[in-house]
Amino acid sequence: MKRLVTLVLAAGLVFSAASGSQAIEFKVAGEWLMGFNAAQGSLVSHKRTNGTRTKADNKDIFSAGQRLRIQLDAVASEQLSGTVFFEIGDTTWGQSSTGGALGADSTEIIRLKRAYLDWAVPNTDLKVRMGLQGLPLPFVAGGSAILNDDVAAVVASYKFTENVGLTFFWARPYNDNYRTAGTGHGNDKDYYLDNMDLFSLALPLTFEGIELTPWVMYGSIGQNTFRDNDNVRRWFTMSGYENDNGRWNSTAFDRERATTSAFWAGLPVKLTLWDPLNIEFDINYGYVQSMGRGTITSRYGSERYDTRREGWLAKALIEYKMDWGTPGIFGWYSSGDDGNPGNGSERMPTVSAAGNFTSFLGDGNLAWASARELYDRNLSYSGTWGIGLQLKDMSFVEDLKHTFRAAYWGGTNSPSMAKYANSPWGWGSFVDDARYGDLEHYLTTNDGILEFNLVNVYQLYENFQINLELSYLVNFIDQGTWERSIGGTLGDTYTKQDAWKAQLIFAYTF
Repeated sequence: MKRLVTLVLAAGLVFSAASGSQAIEFKVAGEWLMGFNAAQGSLVSHKRTNGTRTKADNKDIFSAGQRLRIQLDAVASEQLSGTVFFEIGDTTWGQSSTGGALGADSTEIIRLKRAYLDWAVPNTDLKVRMGLQGLPLPFVAGGSAILNDDVAAVVASYKFTENVGLTFFWARPYNDNYRTAGTGHGNDKDYYLDNMDLFSLALPLTFEGIELTPWVMYGSIGQNTFRDNDNVRRWFTMSGYENDNGRWNSTAFDRERATTSAFWAGLPVKLTLWDPLNIEFDINYGYVQSMGRGTITSRYGSERYDTRREGWLAKALIEYKMDWGTPGIFGWYSSGDDGNPGNGSERMPTVSAAGNFTSFLGDGNLAWASARELYDRNLSYSGTWGIGLQLKDMSFVEDLKHTFRAAYWGGTNSPSMAKYANSPWGWGSFVDDARYGDLEHYLTTNDGILEFNLVNVYQLYENFQINLELSYLVNFIDQGTWERSIGGTLGDTYTKQDAWKAQLIFAYTF
């Protein structure tokens, strides 16, 4: 903490020195979260490989932790300001690697989350933000299914009228991360062709009772961007049948492109014409050009596969606000793999999604879990469908609110794709181990999960709330589909189970 105070003071001195005689107003904001968590996050209890039975998940049921975020704004005027955002955590109590062990002296947990400048072009309505920033693509119902994360970017926005605007951004998620010990021949060179760039254009339209923002985004992905980089697993590889555990590998393809193109488009629409009835729906499309073709082997033999990926998603929310709460219904449907790896994947590619219809498989509560990464990951709805009911912000006692959700998750991927998974637990990203599969939830048309959430929020003080979340997953994943496809004569089997969590968080915001 001493290091943090010193760092903040130093930043303030730097801003003051640079300002000269200009009066600078400093604003400080942030949040403290203290969390206590009991959970069983795995949908697999035991696995049997080559006759040996072992537990699939050995994590503790209970853990405790904390996170602190501090934001410092240096405001010169309405036309110029700078922001720096530090994060201290996530710190698991007792864990040395996160600074929570005895002594609690670690610099590894202090991170620069955001740092950007806001400025306006004089005598115009053009505003610019440049630097590390939170960057969501336009969305309404259920969170952003493609991109909502911190990234280095330049964003320019212009307001033509009070009803029509225009926003453009250039973002660079990756660059200069690839270093190889190879020969350096051809394109296999240190820090070469390893950048990814995103360019987006959005048209916000706001009228009485209706808001919509059509947008498009183009991506340019260098050949070496994802080599030796686990982040490829959240992007556009084909869950369940990727080569080399999901990493791009030049020796796996019979052709490669120096640069691969990607494209996304979306149309979020919000209707409040019939207030208190609220209707929201989102349509998304995504495409990633093939980087190459390769061969993958299952127990059924070898087959060719393509790295091309293209798919779509539609999601919607209808809710009606009442005095005691807001009942609603939500749902989504996304394209899924057709069972033929030779024509690529039919699931919509994502960048860094943040689905939030629910708060266990989704991220619809505090976007923080003190213990289990299962429900703290970015979520894409690709390859799934679902429908749910919710009763939001029910209040029967002053300062106490409740939100209840029930949602069924199904898969839109062909069951035959299971045989290309990394293991019989190919959907087992619910287990926090890359050996068990992809970071996306891969469900076939034979699989299902029923999710229940109950979130209770008590506003103890104006800036202090106590949050209690109870969640349960009923496991309807078809065991036979996965065992027949991968286990078979190898004798690999597993025992499935339901998952649950109970999470108590104390949140102080200022």
